[in-house]
Amino acid sequence: MNKIIQSLVKQVVQIEVSGKKIINGTIIDLGSDMIVLFNGTDYIYIPLNHIQNFTVDCDNENEIEDPKGFPSITTGEGKESLSFGEVLTQAKGKHVEIYVTGGQPLHGYITDIMNNYFVFQSAVYKTMYISLNHLKWLIPYAQNEGPYGLDNHNISLQPENDSLASIFEIQVEKFENKIVVFNTGGNKSYIGKVNKIEDQIVEIQTARANFIYLNLDHIKTVHQV
Repeated sequence: MNKIIQSLVKQVVQIEVSGKKIINGTIIDLGSDMIVLFNGTDYIYIPLNHIQNFTVDCDNENEIEDPKGFPSITTGEGKESLSFGEVLTQAKGKHVEIYVTGGQPLHGYITDIMNNYFVFQSAVYKTMYISLNHLKWLIPYAQNEGPYGLDNHNISLQPENDSLASIFEIQVEKFENKIVVFNTGGNKSYIGKVNKIEDQIVEIQTARANFIYLNLDHIKTVHQV
């Protein structure tokens, strides 16, 4: 556990995460590879590898209040600290807000967690496959609250017969000859038909028959249209 961050528990900080996103809040807890921040409304779970830098807000300029309750995702019994993998496991099936890329977060719930990606049922984009390496933060919804006033029954589920690959790269290969969207909502969002995949390079064909070549390591999300 990082002793520097541990010394700042209960301090108000300003954190810059990957993508130049700024989050203000009080450090509530510290896990083996993540921190829990309270922004005055929500508990935000942030992987340490996406924290670019942070400063202490001694004056609490945003007037962030102390939490009146406890996070819904906490350390398991008999464990000293929480990992981000355990956060995802505890969040499975619950309504959450996640941030991956672009200006807007995604709202929905996690249905499956694989080796290096997870399956997310988005209220807007339906079934999405999201690389774990690019997940910047996760916010559990309050109990009995759902995105857009929906519940799980109003969000389309992944077909039961849709088998999942163990790793993200192989899952992307399943979309060969299909039209997909990569990196939804970001300035590097791409729509096209997946022609072929070889040695980390994905060839997609756009509507006007132009070809774009993407590095699999930089593909954050994928969903079929």
